[in-house]
Amino acid sequence: MDRIPPALAWRKSSLSAQQDNCVEVAALPDGGRAVRDSKDQNGPILYFTKSEWRAFISGVKTECPTV
Repeated sequence: MDRIPPALAWRKSSLSAQQDNCVEVAALPDGGRAVRDSKDQNGPILYFTKSEWRAFISGVKTECPTV
């Protein structure tokens, strides 16, 4: 995927408050996710399939059970 459709809704964690070290996540039509640096919204974007995103979230929950 070379370009992000303009209709994507980017979200930043409410836990990030006004901190500068944040990422934004957008749901993709196929169930995957796109991730970008909130400070550089025109910079590189990482794309994850639905299964890759689920594996990432599962790993975070395993390593950080309070999340």
